[in-house]
Amino acid sequence: MDRHFIQEIDDLKKLILKMVSVVDEQVEISYNSILTGNVENWKSVKSKDDEVDTFDNEIKEQSKKILALYQPVASDLRFVFTAIMITSQLERCGDLAVNIMQRIRRTGESRNVILDSDLIEMLKIARFMVKDAIDSFIHEDFALAKSVISRDTEVDRLNKVSFDYLVGKMEADSSVVRTGSDLLIMAKHIERLADHATNIAEDVIFLINDEIVSHTLRKKSV
Repeated sequence: MDRHFIQEIDDLKKLILKMVSVVDEQVEISYNSILTGNVENWKSVKSKDDEVDTFDNEIKEQSKKILALYQPVASDLRFVFTAIMITSQLERCGDLAVNIMQRIRRTGESRNVILDSDLIEMLKIARFMVKDAIDSFIHEDFALAKSVISRDTEVDRLNKVSFDYLVGKMEADSSVVRTGSDLLIMAKHIERLADHATNIAEDVIFLINDEIVSHTLRKKSV
C-alpha cells in the first residue's frame, strides 16, 4: 500500500480524534451542569464550538483530498465515507451541547422543576450514548454500536414522560410557563443528541460490516 496514502489516512484519523475529544468534553460539561446546577463552564462549551466547526471543515477537506488523489476502495473507501458522515453528526452534537447549556442557564432558578422531571436521567443516557458511539467508532466495536442504538428508545420514552410532566406543571401553575417552555426545548435538544449518537453508531456498523442499518435496528428495538 502506498505510504503516502497510509499517511493521509493517519492524518485523517488524528483530526477525527481531536474533534471527538472536544465534542465529548462539550457534552460532558453540559451533563455535569444539569447534574449539579453549576453553569460556570458554559462559556467553555460555547468557545469550543468554533474549534469543532474548524475540525469539521478540515476533516471534510482531508477526506476530499484522499478521494481525489487515491480513489480508495473497499474498507478504506468506507472509512473515508464514514469519517465524513460521523463528523457531521459530531458537529451537531457540539451545537446541541451549547443549546442545552443555554437552557440550563435560563432555568437555573427553577432547579426543583428540573429535579422533579426526568431530564437529568434523559441527558445522562444521551451523554453516554454519545461517549459509547464515539468509542465504538474508535475501536470499531460492533456490539457497542448496537447497544447505543438500543438505548434510543429509552430516551424517547423519557422525552414523552418529561413532556407530560412539564405540560402538567404549566397547566397547574402559570408562573412556571416560561421555565417549562425552556425545559421542553431542552428535552428536544437532548432527544436530538441521542438521535445523533444513534446515527454515529449506525455509521460504525456500516464501516465494520458494509451494512446500511439506518432505521432498521431502531424499528426492531421498538
